[in-house]
Amino acid sequence: MDNNQNRNNGKKPSGQNIGVLTVILLITVVVVSLMNSELKKRQTEQVGYEEFVQMIKDGEIEEVRFSGNRILITPKTSSTKYNRLIQYYTVRVQDSKVTDRLLEQGDVHIIGEDTNTGSVILNFIVGWVLPSALMILLLYMMFNRMGGGNGIMGVGKSNAKVYVQKETGVTFADVAGEDEAKESLVEIVDFLHNPQKYTKIGAKLPKGALLVGPPGTGKTLLAKAVAGEAHVPFYSLSGSDFVEMFVGVGASRVRDLFKQAQQSAPCIIFIDEIDAIGRSRDSRMGGNDEREQTLNQLLSEMDGFDSSKGLLVLAATNRPEILDPALLRPGRFDRRVIVDKPDLKGRINILKVHSKDVRLDETVDFEEIALATSGAVGADLANMMNEAAINAVKHGRQAVSQKDLFESVELVLVGKEKKDRILSQEERRIVSYHEVGHALLTALQKDAEPVQKITIVPRTMGALGYVMQVPEEEKFLNTKKELEAMLVVSLAGRAAEEIVFDTVTTGAANDIEQATRIARAMVTQYGMSEKFGLMGLATQENQYLTGRTVLNCGEATASEIDEEVMKMLKSAYAEAKRLLSENREAMDQIAEFLIERETITGKEFMEIFRRVKGIPEQAPEQSAAPVQEQVPEQSPTPEQEHMQQ
Repeated sequence: MDNNQNRNNGKKPSGQNIGVLTVILLITVVVVSLMNSELKKRQTEQVGYEEFVQMIKDGEIEEVRFSGNRILITPKTSSTKYNRLIQYYTVRVQDSKVTDRLLEQGDVHIIGEDTNTGSVILNFIVGWVLPSALMILLLYMMFNRMGGGNGIMGVGKSNAKVYVQKETGVTFADVAGEDEAKESLVEIVDFLHNPQKYTKIGAKLPKGALLVGPPGTGKTLLAKAVAGEAHVPFYSLSGSDFVEMFVGVGASRVRDLFKQAQQSAPCIIFIDEIDAIGRSRDSRMGGNDEREQTLNQLLSEMDGFDSSKGLLVLAATNRPEILDPALLRPGRFDRRVIVDKPDLKGRINILKVHSKDVRLDETVDFEEIALATSGAVGADLANMMNEAAINAVKHGRQAVSQKDLFESVELVLVGKEKKDRILSQEERRIVSYHEVGHALLTALQKDAEPVQKITIVPRTMGALGYVMQVPEEEKFLNTKKELEAMLVVSLAGRAAEEIVFDTVTTGAANDIEQATRIARAMVTQYGMSEKFGLMGLATQENQYLTGRTVLNCGEATASEIDEEVMKMLKSAYAEAKRLLSENREAMDQIAEFLIERETITGKEFMEIFRRVKGIPEQAPEQSAAPVQEQVPEQSPTPEQEHMQQ
């Protein structure tokens, strides 16, 4: 339960707040005056005295009221010449016969001098008080919304959520796969618990720690775990909470946040997505805006507080490259904690954490699932575990099996099967040969990973068919031969189409994109080009988000890079066509079997391949590899086809 503490109750309003209230009242008076004057213009109409006398003669009047120097006239409902909804009036003149004329009519209601104070008060309330109250209420609600729930007097107040001991419900036991990041934060928590152990040797508590990593790796979860372990107040808010339309409000909120935190010390301040306010200052587009003022105030506050009191600032971002250098220097954020994608052991531990409340059967093997999900982050694995539990319930099982986990991995990666998309017989043959082309070259090249599944069942994420592979072990480096094998495998689908059907389709769009990306990286980043050698020609931007690369060379060199990439792709395509032509019989038999079955396992694929080639059972190294029926990899880049119709 969030406990939002307001430590400013009972304090006198500041000059800024009084100024805001004054502006509201002035706006209200002006608007109400304009409304009243406009209403009076619309609801009253002056007539001449002679016309008034004629109205009496014609019997058009129902009521006459004498008020000061005016005679107020109310026409009859039956009048066709005058509108009853308009208040007519004429100037009062000295005419002793006017009363006699009115009395002669008999049906005219005559009211003398208006001395009814209640009527005057009522008119004042209706004309001024009610519109003023309504306007103040609307402006109050507007400022209350802008002020983050603190009302008119709280526009510049911090709206951080305050958690006390154990309120987050998360501890370090709930965090897995990030041992190095957890170790850095455990030291900080221990400092808060036992400061004398560090201060007696002269150590100081770091002022700040910046959590950096891709989305979904558990940065916010780690911050909550720190709150659960530290047993001190924990102020949590997002960087966007400081940004408002009023200049100076963000800076005021920063001041108020640190003031509250210093009163609660020892405590922790956590700012999620700090890049919303911490972006590097750039005077080229003009400065002194609201975000820059907020950043300046944050820098000042982080310099000003005394870390010996136990005040720690945690922040999280996945774009550290755009943060202001002044924010990253030691003395502000002393530690940069990298929360990266987990390795094999980390993924196994994450799966164990997320399966604590899930009923599992004896077939579950987390190591196989971890191998199949290379590159997955904690959020992905949590989603896969939940989908596996849902799948088990859907099939009427009492516990989650290994098959459920494999199906959930496939569901997250390529989507659900599209049962309503029925391919024609010709399209089924094209997709089948396309996928078998990928799988066959994977089996023929020793630097490729073993095939685990081939399918031509369309999926919701756009794939009409795909080949899945799982590495036998986790790798962090790729050799040049392995990358060249990836190029050949990527283009094998297009090569199979051309060999068998003497034409090509749009199904290789994703293959070409992936192959071009690999070849361009070999030339510009990895130094694997004969022409450019070890020259670095590209730099990576947004390392933890898109990973997009930007060329840092001239136009002439960029043109030569394109020629080199084209040369590599042509060579890989020629090699793919050569290998498939030499193994045409195996490709035909496997494709026919796939058309009949729609989905085959890696084991069935290798049996047909060995039978056609006359290879003994134990001969190929791939045959000894562990084969699972449904084991997709996390990033099925060259094999998973987004076949476009």
